[in-house]
Amino acid sequence: MLSENEMDVLKYVRELAENKIKPRAREIDEKMEVPEDIIQAMRDMGLFASYIPEKYGGYGLSFPFLVEAIETISEACPSTALVLDGALTLFAEPLIMFGSESLNNKYLTEIAKGAVGGLAITEPGSGSDAASISAHAEKCSGGYKINGTKTFISNGRLAKFFVMDASTDKSKGYKGITTFVVDANAPGLEISRDIHKMGIRGSSTVELNFHDVVVPESNIVGEYNKGFSVIMDTLDAGRIGIAAQALGIAKSAFREALEYINTRKQFNRKIIDFQGIQFMIAEIESRIKASELLIREAAEKWQRHEDTVELSSIAKMFASDTAVYVTERSLQLFGGYGYTTDFNAERHMRDAKITQIYEGTNEIQKIIISREIMKNL
Repeated sequence: MLSENEMDVLKYVRELAENKIKPRAREIDEKMEVPEDIIQAMRDMGLFASYIPEKYGGYGLSFPFLVEAIETISEACPSTALVLDGALTLFAEPLIMFGSESLNNKYLTEIAKGAVGGLAITEPGSGSDAASISAHAEKCSGGYKINGTKTFISNGRLAKFFVMDASTDKSKGYKGITTFVVDANAPGLEISRDIHKMGIRGSSTVELNFHDVVVPESNIVGEYNKGFSVIMDTLDAGRIGIAAQALGIAKSAFREALEYINTRKQFNRKIIDFQGIQFMIAEIESRIKASELLIREAAEKWQRHEDTVELSSIAKMFASDTAVYVTERSLQLFGGYGYTTDFNAERHMRDAKITQIYEGTNEIQKIIISREIMKNL
């Protein structure tokens, strides 16, 4: 449950999303970038500081608040929501969980001030199989020297620093992975290309090359050779954030479709008055409500530091499947107009698809869910 203060703050988030972000969502999609003034507006509202603990300059609001804020902004523009989501659930969260006091003082204080962070774990040859990474780090004078390539990195051109993983002992497999924080301006770290996408086009997605990038030992997140657990726990939180993003997309698409079919007439009747359409409406609403309940429960369990491996995977899988289901049918409700750019239906459908893929494909979520169930047999 959100506190009274968090509910009040969320009202302002909704106003920002509705009045400033949503009117520019199409522009963000077409120009393929989130404008700096919108990011600054989120800074000014304190959203980057919202989830950061007070001792690092944040407001210490709850994870359920963050999840609802991500959902709310995603209703207006998921590309914009991903800027905040990436900075907090993907960069800040692993530091909150595993970072040393000195590391957190160095980086979480910057996030609280509005700096953007990112997570760099996916590689050209290892996506869902997060343990089979090729990037490697070798001990050197001054810390560790990192070489390798990371791809599909969200917030790529916005991020001031990244949480990334590298193999520090290849012979140990996933037990020989270490997680680091790397500054975006570190010598040897370069953006090799921008990746253009079908949806969430306003989100900067890049490929990163690491050429003898030296990071100090103090920039290790958690313990040496125990980075795999850092990444897995980070993804548990991240999947709840992606589920919230998916839910926001679904809600926006459905609301716009309802407004259309409640005014559009065919055969002298409103489209919404046809029984077949009403069946579709009921199915969509049921899936949205079920997604919402799963996400709220997962967020509350994460806040209580309970095991959320299974539930976060269920929430992410179900909400993202719901987003694709809802946006496809919402587009259908617009008829031929849905296939045009006159309305937002086609953009919602493009934005929804990625939620079934990143933070672990839904096929991987099914494997995780099944393994969690089998543990208790």
